[in-house]
Amino acid sequence: MADNKDFRLVKIAAALIIVGFVFFILKELQSIILPFFVALIIAFLFEPLYEWLKKKRLPSWAAILIVLITILIISNIASVFVYTSINSFTSGFPKYVQKIESLGVSATNTLAALGVSDAKIKESFDLSKYLSGEKVAEMLSTVLSSIAGIFTNYVLILIYVIFLLTEFGSIQRRILAAFSHEKSRKIAEILNDIFIDLRKYIVGKTLINFVHASLVTIIFLIFGLDFAIVWGLLTFFITYIPNLGAFIATVLPFVTALAQYDNIGTPIVLLVIMGVIAYSVGNLVEPKVLGDKLNLSPLLLIFSLVFWDYMWGVVGMLLSVPIMSMIKIILSKFESTKHISILMSYEVTYPKDDKFADI
Repeated sequence: MADNKDFRLVKIAAALIIVGFVFFILKELQSIILPFFVALIIAFLFEPLYEWLKKKRLPSWAAILIVLITILIISNIASVFVYTSINSFTSGFPKYVQKIESLGVSATNTLAALGVSDAKIKESFDLSKYLSGEKVAEMLSTVLSSIAGIFTNYVLILIYVIFLLTEFGSIQRRILAAFSHEKSRKIAEILNDIFIDLRKYIVGKTLINFVHASLVTIIFLIFGLDFAIVWGLLTFFITYIPNLGAFIATVLPFVTALAQYDNIGTPIVLLVIMGVIAYSVGNLVEPKVLGDKLNLSPLLLIFSLVFWDYMWGVVGMLLSVPIMSMIKIILSKFESTKHISILMSYEVTYPKDDKFADI
């Protein structure tokens, strides 16, 4: 009995040491590991193109070259949009701070006319302390530093992408050669399932985000909303974070619309349209396309956002949900870890005759 207790303590201590070592590696080797995760997502996105080119009887090196050229073209166009949008937003932001502050003054006067003149309420409408030039500059500096950090490792990311694309095709052959027929077949099936689910999630989520961002950008342009491209880019990136991302991508353009238009009707119409799109995407399209891949516990999402923000900053927050989804997919493929995957979920579907089905 004592031996069993000692063995459990040893296992717990070993697990804590391993977890601590993983945290240390993730933090200290950020410059190497972060580009790898970015490259992994890019590789999954472009793997269908790579395989299609190979089916057209192109040699592997030519297919890789075409994929790399495609990535270079898309990333350069995207970077031009990002930096141009951020510059225009930075230059025009002070005007909106003044307008929003004037709205706060009007609200304060309205409250005063109704007999509510508490100094604390007045102070709550003083947005200058929250939206001062220094705070905005600090926020933009953080975002720009994160973006610059990605492009600093641009060459390393491309190298990772090359090796990942070539590895995707050869790993199954090496498994077949390394193990017995029965064992290798089982390992290959598990890896193939993991690969298919990961690719489906990353490609599907990216396409959904792109369509979502394109729709709202077109609507913003039709309504003549300022910084339409900025809000479109924000929608594309931040909606990798379920629920919270869509909320932020809806509220921020609405605040801009309140400051830009002289009437309340147009901002309300925009808010309703954005809300309908966000609801349709989050509750109808994503579950249909992605299944339960995004069925993550809200509490887990919060912890993952905090954890990856601590580890890798803004980029870590954007990658947090894709990373947790990939971990969940992998854990669900092994009987010994399937229970952890279930614990990571928010909703669990039971068989009709299950005794817990009505819980």
